[in-house]
Amino acid sequence: MARSEGIVRVRFAPSPTGYPHLGNIRTALFNWLFARHHGGTFILRIEDTDVARLVEGATDTILDSLRWLGLDWDEGPYHQSERLEIYRGVADQLLKDELAYLCYCSLRRLESMRQEQTKKKQPPGYDRRCRHLTREQRAELEASGVTPVVRFKSPLEGQTSFCDLIRGEIVFDNSTLDDFVLLKSDGYPTYHLANIVDDHLMEISHVLRADEWLSSTPRHMLLYQALGWQPPNLAHLPMILGPDRAKLSKRHGAAAVDEYRDQGYLPEAMINFLALLGWSLDDKTELLSRQEIVNHFSLDRISKTAAVFNRDKLDWMNGLYLRGLKLEEFGKRASPFLERDLPLEIERPLDAGYIRQIMPLVQERAKTLAEVPQLTEFFFVDKPEYDAGLLTTKLERAEALEALRASVAKLEELQNWDAASLESVLRPLADELNLKTGEFFGLLRVATTGRTAAPPLFQTMEVLGRERCLERLRAALGKL
Repeated sequence: MARSEGIVRVRFAPSPTGYPHLGNIRTALFNWLFARHHGGTFILRIEDTDVARLVEGATDTILDSLRWLGLDWDEGPYHQSERLEIYRGVADQLLKDELAYLCYCSLRRLESMRQEQTKKKQPPGYDRRCRHLTREQRAELEASGVTPVVRFKSPLEGQTSFCDLIRGEIVFDNSTLDDFVLLKSDGYPTYHLANIVDDHLMEISHVLRADEWLSSTPRHMLLYQALGWQPPNLAHLPMILGPDRAKLSKRHGAAAVDEYRDQGYLPEAMINFLALLGWSLDDKTELLSRQEIVNHFSLDRISKTAAVFNRDKLDWMNGLYLRGLKLEEFGKRASPFLERDLPLEIERPLDAGYIRQIMPLVQERAKTLAEVPQLTEFFFVDKPEYDAGLLTTKLERAEALEALRASVAKLEELQNWDAASLESVLRPLADELNLKTGEFFGLLRVATTGRTAAPPLFQTMEVLGRERCLERLRAALGKL
Protein backbone atom coordinates (compact mmCIF):
# COMPACT_ATOMS: atom_id res chain seq x y z
CA MET A 1 0.00 0.00 0.00
CA ALA A 2 1.55 3.32 -1.03
CA ARG A 3 1.74 6.11 1.49
CA SER A 4 0.13 9.40 0.53
CA GLU A 5 2.75 12.13 0.42
CA GLY A 6 2.34 15.03 2.84
CA ILE A 7 -0.32 13.31 4.96
CA VAL A 8 0.64 12.73 8.60
CA ARG A 9 -0.40 9.41 10.11
CA VAL A 10 1.16 8.43 13.44
CA ARG A 11 0.47 5.69 15.95
CA PHE A 12 0.78 4.95 19.62
CA ALA A 13 1.43 1.23 19.94
CA PRO A 14 1.67 0.16 23.59
CA SER A 15 2.15 -3.40 24.75
CA PRO A 16 -0.23 -4.44 27.56
CA THR A 17 2.56 -6.25 29.40
CA GLY A 18 2.37 -3.64 32.16
CA TYR A 19 0.61 -0.45 33.14
CA PRO A 20 1.43 2.75 31.22
CA HIS A 21 4.16 4.83 32.86
CA LEU A 22 5.34 8.35 32.16
CA GLY A 23 7.63 7.32 29.30
CA ASN A 24 4.83 5.45 27.51
CA ILE A 25 2.39 8.31 27.82
CA ARG A 26 4.99 10.93 26.88
CA THR A 27 5.42 8.95 23.64
CA ALA A 28 1.65 8.93 23.13
CA LEU A 29 1.49 12.67 23.80
CA PHE A 30 4.24 13.55 21.32
CA ASN A 31 2.54 11.47 18.61
CA TRP A 32 -0.84 13.06 19.40
CA LEU A 33 0.63 16.57 19.35
CA PHE A 34 2.39 15.92 16.05
CA ALA A 35 -0.83 14.63 14.49
CA ARG A 36 -2.93 17.50 15.79
CA HIS A 37 -0.36 20.13 14.75
CA HIS A 38 -0.36 18.83 11.16
CA GLY A 39 -4.07 18.03 10.98
CA GLY A 40 -3.14 14.36 10.70
CA THR A 41 -4.40 11.06 12.09
CA PHE A 42 -3.56 9.57 15.49
CA ILE A 43 -3.91 5.77 15.53
CA LEU A 44 -4.08 3.53 18.60
CA ARG A 45 -2.70 0.03 18.19
CA ILE A 46 -2.47 -2.52 21.00
CA GLU A 47 0.59 -4.73 20.45
CA ASP A 48 -0.63 -7.77 22.39
CA THR A 49 1.36 -10.57 20.78
CA ASP A 50 3.63 -11.29 23.75
CA VAL A 51 0.98 -13.54 25.28
CA ALA A 52 3.23 -14.91 28.03
CA ARG A 53 3.73 -11.45 29.53
CA LEU A 54 0.26 -9.92 29.11
CA VAL A 55 -1.06 -8.26 32.27
CA GLU A 56 -4.77 -8.55 32.93
CA GLY A 57 -6.48 -5.17 32.82
CA ALA A 58 -3.47 -3.39 31.29
CA THR A 59 -5.27 -2.60 28.02
CA ASP A 60 -8.18 -0.99 29.87
CA THR A 61 -5.73 1.05 31.95
CA ILE A 62 -3.97 2.26 28.80
CA LEU A 63 -7.27 3.38 27.28
CA ASP A 64 -8.39 5.03 30.54
CA SER A 65 -5.09 6.91 30.85
CA LEU A 66 -5.38 8.27 27.32
CA ARG A 67 -8.99 9.31 27.91
CA TRP A 68 -8.09 11.01 31.20
CA LEU A 69 -5.45 13.10 29.44
CA GLY A 70 -7.74 13.85 26.51
CA LEU A 71 -5.51 12.10 23.96
CA ASP A 72 -8.32 11.07 21.65
CA TRP A 73 -7.51 8.66 18.84
CA ASP A 74 -8.88 8.79 15.30
CA GLU A 75 -8.52 5.09 14.45
CA GLY A 76 -8.45 1.95 16.57
CA PRO A 77 -7.78 0.52 18.90
CA TYR A 78 -6.43 -2.17 16.59
CA HIS A 79 -5.31 -5.39 18.31
CA GLN A 80 -2.40 -7.28 16.79
CA SER A 81 -3.70 -10.55 18.26
CA GLU A 82 -6.57 -10.27 15.77
CA ARG A 83 -4.22 -9.91 12.77
CA LEU A 84 -2.12 -13.08 13.05
CA GLU A 85 -2.94 -14.34 9.56
CA ILE A 86 -1.54 -11.16 8.06
CA TYR A 87 1.84 -11.61 9.78
CA ARG A 88 1.92 -15.31 8.91
CA GLY A 89 1.39 -14.42 5.25
CA VAL A 90 4.28 -11.96 5.24
CA ALA A 91 6.58 -14.46 6.99
CA ASP A 92 5.63 -17.11 4.42
CA GLN A 93 6.48 -14.71 1.60
CA LEU A 94 9.91 -14.03 3.10
CA LEU A 95 10.49 -17.79 3.39
CA LYS A 96 9.43 -18.26 -0.22
CA ASP A 97 11.81 -15.52 -1.35
CA GLU A 98 14.59 -17.14 0.73
CA LEU A 99 14.96 -13.97 2.79
CA ALA A 100 14.07 -15.88 5.94
CA TYR A 101 14.49 -19.45 7.17
CA LEU A 102 13.09 -21.95 9.66
CA CYS A 103 15.03 -22.43 12.88
CA TYR A 104 14.56 -25.60 14.95
CA CYS A 105 16.93 -24.79 17.84
CA SER A 106 15.50 -25.54 21.27
CA LEU A 107 15.29 -23.00 24.07
CA ARG A 108 17.80 -25.11 26.00
CA ARG A 109 20.34 -24.91 23.17
CA LEU A 110 19.83 -21.17 22.77
CA GLU A 111 20.34 -20.57 26.49
CA SER A 112 23.49 -22.72 26.51
CA MET A 113 24.78 -20.77 23.51
CA ARG A 114 24.18 -17.44 25.26
CA GLN A 115 25.94 -18.61 28.41
CA GLU A 116 28.94 -19.69 26.34
CA GLN A 117 29.01 -16.33 24.56
CA THR A 118 28.86 -14.51 27.87
CA LYS A 119 31.69 -16.64 29.25
CA LYS A 120 33.83 -15.74 26.21
CA LYS A 121 32.76 -12.07 26.47
CA GLN A 122 31.22 -12.23 23.01
CA PRO A 123 28.16 -10.19 22.05
CA PRO A 124 24.98 -12.28 22.42
CA GLY A 125 23.30 -13.41 19.22
CA TYR A 126 22.09 -16.44 17.32
CA ASP A 127 24.93 -18.45 15.71
CA ARG A 128 22.95 -19.12 12.50
CA ARG A 129 23.13 -22.88 12.92
CA CYS A 130 19.85 -23.46 11.04
CA ARG A 131 20.54 -20.92 8.28
CA HIS A 132 22.26 -23.47 6.06
CA LEU A 133 20.27 -26.63 6.80
CA THR A 134 19.64 -28.84 3.80
CA ARG A 135 16.15 -29.84 2.74
CA GLU A 136 16.78 -33.32 4.13
CA GLN A 137 17.91 -31.98 7.51
CA ARG A 138 14.81 -29.78 7.75
CA ALA A 139 12.56 -32.71 6.85
CA GLU A 140 14.19 -34.83 9.57
CA LEU A 141 13.65 -32.13 12.18
CA GLU A 142 10.05 -31.62 11.06
CA ALA A 143 9.42 -35.38 11.37
CA SER A 144 10.73 -35.32 14.94
CA GLY A 145 7.88 -32.96 15.89
CA VAL A 146 9.93 -29.79 16.47
CA THR A 147 7.92 -26.63 15.78
CA PRO A 148 10.29 -24.09 14.20
CA VAL A 149 10.47 -20.32 14.44
CA VAL A 150 11.02 -18.10 11.40
CA ARG A 151 14.26 -16.09 11.40
CA PHE A 152 15.27 -13.26 9.09
CA LYS A 153 18.43 -13.65 7.02
CA SER A 154 20.41 -10.61 8.05
CA PRO A 155 23.24 -9.63 5.67
CA LEU A 156 26.64 -10.78 6.92
CA GLU A 157 28.55 -7.70 5.80
CA GLY A 158 28.07 -4.09 4.78
CA GLN A 159 26.20 -1.36 6.63
CA THR A 160 22.62 -0.29 7.22
CA SER A 161 21.93 3.42 7.64
CA PHE A 162 18.88 5.56 8.22
CA CYS A 163 18.09 9.17 8.94
CA ASP A 164 16.56 9.97 12.30
CA LEU A 165 14.62 13.25 12.29
CA ILE A 166 16.03 14.14 15.73
CA ARG A 167 19.51 12.57 15.67
CA GLY A 168 20.46 12.73 12.00
CA GLU A 169 22.20 9.99 10.03
CA ILE A 170 22.85 6.77 11.95
CA VAL A 171 24.90 3.85 10.64
CA PHE A 172 25.09 0.24 11.89
CA ASP A 173 27.51 -2.45 10.78
CA ASN A 174 25.52 -5.46 9.60
CA SER A 175 28.06 -7.76 11.24
CA THR A 176 26.61 -6.68 14.62
CA LEU A 177 23.12 -7.90 13.72
CA ASP A 178 21.98 -11.47 14.29
CA ASP A 179 19.29 -13.41 12.46
CA PHE A 180 16.37 -12.23 14.55
CA VAL A 181 13.09 -14.09 14.99
CA LEU A 182 10.11 -12.94 12.92
CA LEU A 183 7.50 -15.54 13.87
CA LYS A 184 7.56 -17.52 17.11
CA SER A 185 6.75 -21.22 17.40
CA ASP A 186 3.31 -20.38 18.83
CA GLY A 187 2.40 -18.57 15.61
CA TYR A 188 2.64 -15.10 17.13
CA PRO A 189 4.89 -12.51 15.47
CA THR A 190 7.70 -10.73 17.24
CA TYR A 191 7.65 -6.95 17.62
CA HIS A 192 10.06 -6.64 14.70
CA LEU A 193 7.69 -8.26 12.21
CA ALA A 194 4.32 -7.11 13.49
CA ASN A 195 5.11 -3.42 13.85
CA ILE A 196 6.73 -3.27 10.40
CA VAL A 197 3.75 -4.95 8.74
CA ASP A 198 1.20 -2.80 10.59
CA ASP A 199 3.07 0.46 10.03
CA HIS A 200 3.09 -0.32 6.31
CA LEU A 201 -0.53 -1.45 6.02
CA MET A 202 -1.77 1.44 8.20
CA GLU A 203 0.22 3.89 6.05
CA ILE A 204 2.12 5.32 9.01
CA SER A 205 4.05 8.37 7.85
CA HIS A 206 6.12 9.04 11.00
CA VAL A 207 7.21 6.74 13.81
CA LEU A 208 7.90 8.66 17.03
CA ARG A 209 9.08 6.22 19.68
CA ALA A 210 11.43 5.92 22.64
CA ASP A 211 15.14 5.83 21.89
CA GLU A 212 15.40 2.38 23.46
CA TRP A 213 14.20 1.14 20.04
CA LEU A 214 17.09 2.81 18.24
CA SER A 215 19.20 -0.38 18.24
CA SER A 216 16.30 -2.31 16.69
CA THR A 217 15.90 0.12 13.81
CA PRO A 218 18.52 -1.41 11.45
CA ARG A 219 16.62 -4.71 11.66
CA HIS A 220 13.47 -2.87 10.67
CA MET A 221 15.22 -1.09 7.79
CA LEU A 222 16.42 -4.45 6.47
CA LEU A 223 12.89 -5.83 6.69
CA TYR A 224 11.46 -2.87 4.78
CA GLN A 225 14.13 -3.40 2.13
CA ALA A 226 13.44 -7.14 1.90
CA LEU A 227 9.70 -6.53 1.49
CA GLY A 228 10.16 -3.70 -0.99
CA TRP A 229 8.30 -1.24 1.22
CA GLN A 230 9.04 2.42 1.89
CA PRO A 231 9.91 2.98 5.55
CA PRO A 232 8.23 5.78 7.49
CA ASN A 233 10.10 8.78 8.80
CA LEU A 234 11.73 7.96 12.13
CA ALA A 235 12.22 10.03 15.28
CA HIS A 236 13.59 8.51 18.48
CA LEU A 237 12.60 10.44 21.58
CA PRO A 238 15.07 11.16 24.40
CA MET A 239 14.98 9.06 27.56
CA ILE A 240 13.46 10.32 30.79
CA LEU A 241 15.91 10.16 33.69
CA GLY A 242 15.59 10.68 37.41
CA PRO A 243 17.19 13.71 39.14
CA ASP A 244 20.31 11.59 39.73
CA ARG A 245 20.58 10.95 35.98
CA ALA A 246 19.80 7.27 36.45
CA LYS A 247 17.03 5.59 34.48
CA LEU A 248 13.67 6.73 35.78
CA SER A 249 12.22 4.32 38.33
CA LYS A 250 9.76 4.19 41.22
CA ARG A 251 12.42 5.39 43.63
CA HIS A 252 12.39 8.69 41.74
CA GLY A 253 8.64 8.98 42.21
CA ALA A 254 7.76 7.48 38.84
CA ALA A 255 4.46 5.67 38.80
CA ALA A 256 1.81 4.40 36.46
CA VAL A 257 -0.15 7.28 34.96
CA ASP A 258 -3.40 6.28 36.67
CA GLU A 259 -1.60 6.70 40.01
CA TYR A 260 -0.98 10.37 39.21
CA ARG A 261 -4.70 10.74 38.51
CA ASP A 262 -5.53 9.08 41.83
CA GLN A 263 -3.02 11.32 43.62
CA GLY A 264 -4.91 14.37 42.46
CA TYR A 265 -2.90 15.73 39.55
CA LEU A 266 -4.84 17.55 36.85
CA PRO A 267 -4.68 16.23 33.28
CA GLU A 268 -3.96 19.77 32.07
CA ALA A 269 -0.91 19.98 34.31
CA MET A 270 0.28 16.51 33.32
CA ILE A 271 0.04 17.40 29.61
CA ASN A 272 2.07 20.59 30.18
CA PHE A 273 4.64 18.79 32.34
CA LEU A 274 5.06 15.79 30.01
CA ALA A 275 5.38 18.01 26.94
CA LEU A 276 8.39 19.71 28.54
CA LEU A 277 10.12 16.35 29.12
CA GLY A 278 12.17 16.51 25.94
CA TRP A 279 10.45 19.36 24.08
CA SER A 280 10.43 23.09 24.69
CA LEU A 281 9.03 26.24 23.14
CA ASP A 282 12.04 28.29 24.19
CA ASP A 283 14.40 28.54 27.16
CA LYS A 284 11.96 30.29 29.48
CA THR A 285 8.29 29.44 28.82
CA GLU A 286 6.98 26.78 31.21
CA LEU A 287 3.22 27.19 31.32
CA LEU A 288 1.46 26.34 28.06
CA SER A 289 -2.11 25.38 27.35
CA ARG A 290 -2.83 22.23 25.37
CA GLN A 291 -3.72 24.31 22.31
CA GLU A 292 -0.56 26.40 22.58
CA ILE A 293 1.53 23.22 22.66
CA VAL A 294 -0.34 21.87 19.62
CA ASN A 295 0.20 25.15 17.77
CA HIS A 296 3.96 25.21 18.39
CA PHE A 297 4.85 21.51 18.42
CA SER A 298 7.55 20.46 15.99
CA LEU A 299 10.23 17.78 15.90
CA ASP A 300 13.05 20.29 15.62
CA ARG A 301 12.25 21.50 19.15
CA ILE A 302 12.77 18.02 20.62
CA SER A 303 16.06 17.63 22.45
CA LYS A 304 18.65 14.98 21.62
CA THR A 305 19.63 14.73 25.30
CA ALA A 306 17.72 12.93 28.03
CA ALA A 307 14.96 14.73 29.91
CA VAL A 308 15.03 14.87 33.72
CA PHE A 309 11.92 14.09 35.73
CA ASN A 310 11.42 16.52 38.62
CA ARG A 311 8.54 15.73 40.99
CA ASP A 312 8.86 19.11 42.73
CA LYS A 313 8.34 20.86 39.41
CA LEU A 314 5.27 18.73 38.72
CA ASP A 315 3.85 19.64 42.14
CA TRP A 316 4.55 23.33 41.53
CA MET A 317 2.96 23.23 38.08
CA ASN A 318 -0.08 21.31 39.33
CA GLY A 319 -0.55 23.85 42.13
CA LEU A 320 -0.58 26.66 39.56
CA TYR A 321 -3.18 24.85 37.49
CA LEU A 322 -5.32 24.24 40.59
CA ARG A 323 -5.22 27.93 41.47
CA GLY A 324 -6.17 28.78 37.90
CA LEU A 325 -9.43 26.84 38.13
CA LYS A 326 -12.66 28.70 38.69
CA LEU A 327 -13.78 28.15 42.26
CA GLU A 328 -16.81 26.07 41.29
CA GLU A 329 -14.64 23.85 39.08
CA PHE A 330 -12.06 23.43 41.83
CA GLY A 331 -14.80 22.25 44.20
CA LYS A 332 -16.24 19.92 41.59
CA ARG A 333 -12.86 18.27 41.03
CA ALA A 334 -11.99 18.12 44.73
CA SER A 335 -15.30 16.56 45.82
CA PRO A 336 -14.48 12.97 44.75
CA PHE A 337 -11.27 13.13 46.77
CA LEU A 338 -13.16 14.40 49.82
CA GLU A 339 -15.71 11.61 49.47
CA ARG A 340 -12.89 9.08 49.10
CA ASP A 341 -10.40 10.19 51.74
CA LEU A 342 -12.17 11.97 54.59
CA PRO A 343 -12.58 9.77 57.72
CA LEU A 344 -15.30 7.15 57.37
CA GLU A 345 -17.20 8.42 60.41
CA ILE A 346 -18.08 11.61 58.52
CA GLU A 347 -21.56 11.27 57.07
CA ARG A 348 -21.85 10.76 53.30
CA PRO A 349 -22.79 12.21 50.91
CA LEU A 350 -21.06 15.44 51.86
CA ASP A 351 -22.99 18.70 51.81
CA ALA A 352 -22.20 20.38 48.46
CA GLY A 353 -23.10 23.81 49.80
CA TYR A 354 -20.72 23.41 52.75
CA ILE A 355 -17.94 22.28 50.40
CA ARG A 356 -18.46 25.44 48.33
CA GLN A 357 -17.86 27.54 51.46
CA ILE A 358 -14.63 25.71 52.30
CA MET A 359 -12.99 25.60 48.89
CA PRO A 360 -11.93 29.30 48.70
CA LEU A 361 -9.93 28.78 51.89
CA VAL A 362 -7.75 25.94 50.55
CA GLN A 363 -7.50 26.52 46.80
CA GLU A 364 -4.38 28.65 47.22
CA ARG A 365 -2.66 26.04 49.41
CA ALA A 366 -3.27 22.72 47.65
CA LYS A 367 -0.64 21.29 45.29
CA THR A 368 -2.79 18.26 44.43
CA LEU A 369 -6.48 17.42 44.80
CA ALA A 370 -5.52 14.54 47.09
CA GLU A 371 -4.22 17.11 49.61
CA VAL A 372 -7.64 18.76 49.92
CA PRO A 373 -9.12 16.18 52.37
CA GLN A 374 -6.12 16.56 54.67
CA LEU A 375 -6.26 20.35 54.46
CA THR A 376 -9.99 20.44 55.25
CA GLU A 377 -10.64 17.50 57.58
CA PHE A 378 -11.15 19.75 60.63
CA PHE A 379 -14.12 21.38 58.87
CA PHE A 380 -15.96 18.06 58.81
CA VAL A 381 -15.12 16.26 62.06
CA ASP A 382 -17.08 16.92 65.26
CA LYS A 383 -13.98 17.52 67.40
CA PRO A 384 -10.44 17.89 66.04
CA GLU A 385 -7.85 15.71 67.73
CA TYR A 386 -4.68 17.47 68.89
CA ASP A 387 -2.14 17.52 71.70
CA ALA A 388 -2.94 20.01 74.44
CA GLY A 389 0.67 21.11 74.35
CA LEU A 390 -0.02 22.90 71.04
CA LEU A 391 -2.10 25.43 73.00
CA THR A 392 0.91 26.56 75.01
CA THR A 393 3.69 26.55 72.43
CA LYS A 394 3.86 30.38 72.43
CA LEU A 395 1.94 31.27 75.58
CA GLU A 396 2.13 30.36 79.23
CA ARG A 397 -0.72 28.17 80.47
CA ALA A 398 -2.21 31.00 82.52
CA GLU A 399 -2.09 33.35 79.55
CA ALA A 400 -3.74 30.76 77.29
CA LEU A 401 -6.50 30.12 79.83
CA GLU A 402 -7.21 33.84 80.22
CA ALA A 403 -7.20 34.37 76.45
CA LEU A 404 -9.58 31.48 75.78
CA ARG A 405 -12.01 32.57 78.54
CA ALA A 406 -12.01 36.13 77.23
CA SER A 407 -12.53 34.93 73.66
CA VAL A 408 -15.51 32.77 74.60
CA ALA A 409 -17.07 35.66 76.51
CA LYS A 410 -16.68 38.09 73.62
CA LEU A 411 -17.83 35.63 70.96
CA GLU A 412 -20.91 34.59 72.90
CA GLU A 413 -22.11 38.21 72.65
CA LEU A 414 -21.28 38.59 68.94
CA GLN A 415 -24.38 39.22 66.86
CA ASN A 416 -23.03 38.70 63.31
CA TRP A 417 -20.85 35.65 62.78
CA ASP A 418 -18.78 36.65 59.75
CA ALA A 419 -15.07 37.17 59.17
CA ALA A 420 -15.18 40.97 59.44
CA SER A 421 -17.19 40.90 62.68
CA LEU A 422 -14.93 38.23 64.18
CA GLU A 423 -11.85 40.26 63.37
CA SER A 424 -13.39 43.46 64.77
CA VAL A 425 -13.81 41.73 68.12
CA LEU A 426 -10.74 39.51 68.34
CA ARG A 427 -8.04 41.86 67.06
CA PRO A 428 -8.72 44.50 69.77
CA LEU A 429 -8.95 41.68 72.33
CA ALA A 430 -5.29 40.84 71.68
CA ASP A 431 -4.39 44.39 72.79
CA GLU A 432 -6.61 44.11 75.86
CA LEU A 433 -4.86 40.88 76.82
CA ASN A 434 -1.47 42.43 76.09
CA LEU A 435 -0.69 39.63 73.62
CA LYS A 436 0.88 39.75 70.20
CA THR A 437 -1.71 39.03 67.54
CA GLY A 438 0.40 36.18 66.16
CA GLU A 439 0.46 34.45 69.55
CA PHE A 440 -3.21 35.07 70.25
CA PHE A 441 -4.47 34.08 66.81
CA GLY A 442 -2.20 31.03 66.88
CA LEU A 443 -3.92 29.92 70.08
CA LEU A 444 -7.37 30.39 68.54
CA ARG A 445 -6.26 28.55 65.40
CA VAL A 446 -5.19 25.48 67.38
CA ALA A 447 -8.33 25.59 69.51
CA THR A 448 -10.73 25.79 66.54
CA THR A 449 -8.89 23.62 63.98
CA GLY A 450 -6.49 21.46 65.97
CA ARG A 451 -3.63 22.74 63.79
CA THR A 452 -0.85 25.29 63.96
CA ALA A 453 -1.21 25.98 60.21
CA ALA A 454 -4.64 26.39 58.63
CA PRO A 455 -6.48 28.74 56.26
CA PRO A 456 -7.05 32.39 57.34
CA LEU A 457 -8.43 32.33 60.88
CA PHE A 458 -11.50 34.56 60.65
CA GLN A 459 -12.74 33.10 57.35
CA THR A 460 -12.21 29.63 58.81
CA MET A 461 -14.20 30.49 61.93
CA GLU A 462 -16.98 31.96 59.80
CA VAL A 463 -17.33 28.72 57.83
CA LEU A 464 -17.10 26.54 60.96
CA GLY A 465 -19.97 28.54 62.46
CA ARG A 466 -20.78 29.95 65.90
CA GLU A 467 -21.76 26.80 67.78
CA ARG A 468 -18.92 24.66 66.52
CA CYS A 469 -16.29 27.34 67.24
CA LEU A 470 -17.59 28.05 70.74
CA GLU A 471 -17.77 24.33 71.46
CA ARG A 472 -14.14 23.90 70.35
CA LEU A 473 -12.95 26.89 72.35
CA ARG A 474 -14.61 25.51 75.47
CA ALA A 475 -13.05 22.10 74.74
CA ALA A 476 -9.63 23.78 74.56
CA LEU A 477 -10.26 25.32 77.98
CA GLY A 478 -11.04 21.83 79.23
CA LYS A 479 -7.73 20.53 77.83
CA LEU A 480 -5.87 23.18 79.83
